[in-house]
Amino acid sequence: MNKQVEWAKQIAAIANTGLYYAEDPFDADRYQRLVDISAEMLAHVSGGDATDFKCALSRDDGYITPKVDVRGALFRDGQVLLVREAADGLWSLPGGWADVGDSPSQAVEREIREESGYEAKATKLMAVMDRKLRHPPSPFDVYKLFFHCELIGGVAKTSNESLDVGWFAPDDLPPLSIGRVTAEQIHRWFEHWRHPELPTEFD
Repeated sequence: MNKQVEWAKQIAAIANTGLYYAEDPFDADRYQRLVDISAEMLAHVSGGDATDFKCALSRDDGYITPKVDVRGALFRDGQVLLVREAADGLWSLPGGWADVGDSPSQAVEREIREESGYEAKATKLMAVMDRKLRHPPSPFDVYKLFFHCELIGGVAKTSNESLDVGWFAPDDLPPLSIGRVTAEQIHRWFEHWRHPELPTEFD
């Protein structure tokens, strides 16, 4: 099933790239049909709505590349900072899509501030991971950047993206939004916090 998702995403990426460069309207129609078929494939596999997938896939234009998701791990008194996501009511490391104009460290520091109220400084890139290898299927290919960050100020505060903010021990994690972060990853970031000499991980 995951292989079908990957095929659909690859077809959509090739088709969207073709749409961007196509000069012949007949070629554009063919590429658009491939996007539509990809959306139908994703809907069939997931049980979702083909129109929603078509809208999501059609947001990309130009040469299609993976999206970038940044996540920040802050630690205090043996606990990690998590936020409860408004989107699904589950918990995650603060973070989100990297915005155009931000460097990766600026993006994660901004996301932490906006979602949790805390000010942080990114100090180490712990990992660059391919989302599809560790998370549920997504319409997009995503590279996830996990940063170790130091707490430098602020107070806990929710936002339109976060319902709650809290600190959690590794053996007492709340229900996680596993499309964003897994328990295995959080336990690994505790190891990076305890052993800062660990190298950056990738893939």
